[in-house]
Amino acid sequence: MKSTRRKAATAAVLAVLALGGTLAATTPASAATPTRYNGACGAGYDVIRATPVHSSQSTIPATTFVTYNSSAGKVCAVTVRTNPGPRVFMEVTLDTWPHSSGEVKDSGSYASYAGPVYKDVPDDGQCLTWSGSFDIYYNSENGNCT
Repeated sequence: MKSTRRKAATAAVLAVLALGGTLAATTPASAATPTRYNGACGAGYDVIRATPVHSSQSTIPATTFVTYNSSAGKVCAVTVRTNPGPRVFMEVTLDTWPHSSGEVKDSGSYASYAGPVYKDVPDDGQCLTWSGSFDIYYNSENGNCT
């Protein structure tokens, strides 16, 4: 019975995330050229959320994309640079809240993107959190909860 309830809750949360992600992925974050998802998570992963990294009100040097693969039961995140160029510090993280199941992170000096990083779909009562960095600029967001 618990397994059925968890599957139903997970499906409901992912449907809400997918709707929000569809809107976020299709709406430009500013007048600047929006970053496009680069497919780094692999086949079968669809964008469910896109969180811009702002360096000013109108400049977005990178975007953190959260993707979901229903067949694998996994989420993935990658921070993608708007315009690839010289190497710069970039980072992407995925975790759960209020109880961490273990943060996954990729950071370093990159020319185009940081990641991908992968986690299982959050357990009941958990929220998915993610963040991304580009140089000294940072974003962070909590996803919907199961």
